[in-house]
Amino acid sequence: MRFEDDRESDNVEDRRGFSGVPGGRGTIGIGTIALALVAWYFGVDPRVVMNLGEQVTPQTQQAPAGPVQESAGEAHSRHLVGMVLRDTEKTWGRVFDQHGRQYAAPHLVLFRNATSTACGAGEAAMGPFYCPGDQKVYIDLGFYDELARRFHAPGEFAQAYVIAHEVGHHVQNLLGISDKVHAAQQRAGEARRNALSVRLELQADCLAGMWAHSAVQAGSLKLEPGDVESAIQAATAIGDDTLQRQAQGRVVPDSFTHGTSAQRVRWFSRGLESGDISACDTFKANSL
Repeated sequence: MRFEDDRESDNVEDRRGFSGVPGGRGTIGIGTIALALVAWYFGVDPRVVMNLGEQVTPQTQQAPAGPVQESAGEAHSRHLVGMVLRDTEKTWGRVFDQHGRQYAAPHLVLFRNATSTACGAGEAAMGPFYCPGDQKVYIDLGFYDELARRFHAPGEFAQAYVIAHEVGHHVQNLLGISDKVHAAQQRAGEARRNALSVRLELQADCLAGMWAHSAVQAGSLKLEPGDVESAIQAATAIGDDTLQRQAQGRVVPDSFTHGTSAQRVRWFSRGLESGDISACDTFKANSL
């Protein structure tokens, strides 16, 4: 995977040199095995998935502890994240412009271990997530080590997929989709809430694929042999069925919140192949 230039986004906020553990664990903590699975996998909107309503915990102040010390691998991931975020800004800016709208880019926060968010306390064990309360994507770069080791999905395009998926949640937020889903979840039983969450997550997968398609067509991104396979491996590894089977030896479809491995691959591939936002309407799809 190569970008046409190596410039990074100006919307990256690096908190890795900050100390202090934020308070407010109640709104976003991992209280059960099921929630731990949800949060650890990928792409969690804490407010929607955990059914938190409009509750948010005030952000606490964190003091800088000193200059950021990073390994060569972490520096590479930081640079990659910055480039991916910048390209999503360009891509979604074009898409929104084509539809007569203005794209408001999200900020991306790099942190270690824990940080405060408008959705409560964010922790590294939750994996990357998007908080609609402050319109920020959060990631501890150590997740990429887990993506390679635990999920057997190494590669830069797999890492880019992580960011593009979270930015997909931001797009859903800007378009009012997340709020509509959350309102519907408030009126629904558990099975229906989970089913709506699955459609929300699969749409974010499709939007991630759409970003890659659009970036390639615009000439800002060049995919190389093995890139698509690495993203597909990531999508396969984080399907609810795969993760439940690994964690508990059995699959409980009614508890799915992100979709099966096959569904995640299917919707990411649909966005990658079509580059059309209308092709990503999971809520009108008869089958996923």
